[in-house]
Order: sequence, then structure tokens, then C-alpha cells
Amino acid sequence: MLWAGFVFGLLGSFHCVGMCGAIALALPGRAEAASARYVGGRLLYNLGRITTYATLGAAAGLLGQSLRLAGLQQGLSIASGLLILVLVGLPPRYTDRLAGLLGLRRPLAWVKNTLAGLFQQPSWRALYLTGVLNGLLPCGLVYLALAGALSAPGIPGAAAYMASFGLGTLPLMLGLSLSGRLVPLLWRTRMRQAVPYAASGLAVLFIMRGLGLGIPYLSPQLSTPEKIQARQPQSVHNCR
Repeated sequence: MLWAGFVFGLLGSFHCVGMCGAIALALPGRAEAASARYVGGRLLYNLGRITTYATLGAAAGLLGQSLRLAGLQQGLSIASGLLILVLVGLPPRYTDRLAGLLGLRRPLAWVKNTLAGLFQQPSWRALYLTGVLNGLLPCGLVYLALAGALSAPGIPGAAAYMASFGLGTLPLMLGLSLSGRLVPLLWRTRMRQAVPYAASGLAVLFIMRGLGLGIPYLSPQLSTPEKIQARQPQSVHNCR
């Protein structure tokens, strides 16, 4: 499923340009001759974003693992798909409201104030931390990716899924921070409009996996505690 996270991030990066492009363009540092230090600072900023995505993915994986241990693996995959569909239909203006409902207004205010201070520091450490905090800002695209990470296999798998998502956003976001004019406005608009369709396709994939239709790779039969118990050799039961 790592490829799905990467492809979703690649397509969704046009959304990132619209939402976080201003931050990428305003990063401190002089672009004199595109020096290695300048390019390295932009890479560190993006590495910071990916670090946050992977950490959030690990948290989602912890929740998903708990639900799988309760025998809810198939239901979790279906629920993840349905959650993605709900988030796709959620108007963008409700993103901040969702953060408020989760009690995140004060932490987000701290994040924004800290970001303002980091923009005054051109050091590599400040650029990396800018990326880390940027990844915590409300973003419907990240919420969609996290909904998918819930169904990833285990905590490392969920973290890797979100890291793959972040890597998918890297080419365009890095290019934007270096050039500022990488993609024409018309193409950015069109690709942002395509994001809901890509997310819906990802949601259908998770739902089909949860249904366990027996289709290799696309909808394999998932093992539940009852099925695992039934597969145990009879000799094991006879030895009791």
C-alpha cells in the first residue's frame, strides 16, 4: 500500500502548493547562485514535513493496531474508506472547525506563533523545524492520508505509508521553494480539482480490501482471529 500513499501525495501536492505554497516561498535564505546551502535548507524543510507525517502515521497505526487486535481488521478497512469519502465531501471551510472540535485551537495558535519566529532565523535547524510545524497545520489532504494510514499493517507500516505520502509531495513542493514558478496557475487549479477523485479512488480501494472478496492484491481475504484459530492443525487441539 506504500505506492498508494506515494501516488496520493504526488497528486495531492498540487493541493499543497495552494495551501502551503506561501510558506515554501517565504522560507528565509538567499538564493544566491542556488548554493548547496540554499538547496539543502529547502530539503530540510521538506524533510521536516515528512517527519511530522510519519509521526502522525505512527499514531494512526497505533490506533489501527488496537482495533485489529480486537478482530476489527476488515471493518477498519471499510471504515477508513468511508471516512475518506466523508472528508472528501467536507467543505474546506470546515477544516479549521474540525481542529476546534478536537480541542486543537490553542496548540495550533502556538504552532503559528512559533512559525513566525522561525521565519526570522535562516539556520538549517530553523528550516527543519519550520517543516515539522508546517506538517501540524490543519490540512484536509493530510486528514485524508491519515484516514488511509489507519488500515496500514501495524505502526511501522502506517508510519511508512505517511512517509510515502510525504515523499509524493516532495518533488513539487521542493521545486516550488526553489523556483517559485514551477507550475502555471491553470495546471495547479486543474490538479487540485482532481484530488477528490484520487481520494475517492483510494477510498474505494480500502473498502474493497475490507470486503475480502478474494481478489488477489485488490481485495484479498483478510485473516481474523476466528479464521486463524480454525486454521490451526488438529494435532494442536489433540495435545491439550
